[in-house]
Amino acid sequence: MAGHSHWAGIKHKKGKADKQRSKIFSKLSKEITVAAKLGDKDPAINPRLRSAIQAARTANMPKDNIERAINKSSINTESNFENLRYEGFGPEKVAVIVEALTDNKNRTASNIRTIFQKAGGSLGTQGSASHNFTQLGVIKIDKKEISDEEIFELAIESGADECISKNNFHEIQCSINEIYNVKKKLEKKINNFISTEIEWIPLNSVQISKENEATFVEFFETLEDDDDVQNIFTNVQLNII
Repeated sequence: MAGHSHWAGIKHKKGKADKQRSKIFSKLSKEITVAAKLGDKDPAINPRLRSAIQAARTANMPKDNIERAINKSSINTESNFENLRYEGFGPEKVAVIVEALTDNKNRTASNIRTIFQKAGGSLGTQGSASHNFTQLGVIKIDKKEISDEEIFELAIESGADECISKNNFHEIQCSINEIYNVKKKLEKKINNFISTEIEWIPLNSVQISKENEATFVEFFETLEDDDDVQNIFTNVQLNII
């Protein structure tokens, strides 16, 4: 299961950060609001909210924005957001899973279908692409927090299945049912987390030619630009890191 799958983790950073900042903040705020609305407003006893706040802090979202998003959960009673999953095939029929958070599933489905079609791909049914992946709990920690040797031992003690030390962060993998239990144990020694998410990891990665990378990048960035799209996973391996 080697290779990258989460588009947020593989997209290149070439001066687009500032341009995308407001859109990123908007998506993070939506997740914080929904997490607070569905559970307790205290992140200490609401793991989804705690993870959403940690992701916001990693993206350098101002504290005031985070607090506004939490408070909005009490005010915003009209919009009912749904977590939806779309599966399909992009350029060269690579498998793609799109996770969305929307208050209008007809709008979202129409927008995502159009993006797939314009890229020469197609939106499929539930299960059409996901059989190429397995779901895992993925916890990422900055390497400044703890050494390679210490994190490996701590991960095993915390009940993780695997610990991979990469260039800038440690990636801990576990079953999706155990992700918050594992994280709770890690929190006894780790203060700052990059992210805590359930990800779709490809069973096999698909290699594409260098000359076709721009087509894939444009497709994924167009999907990411949709306000309802929260996460994108693919089995294509891009050499743009």
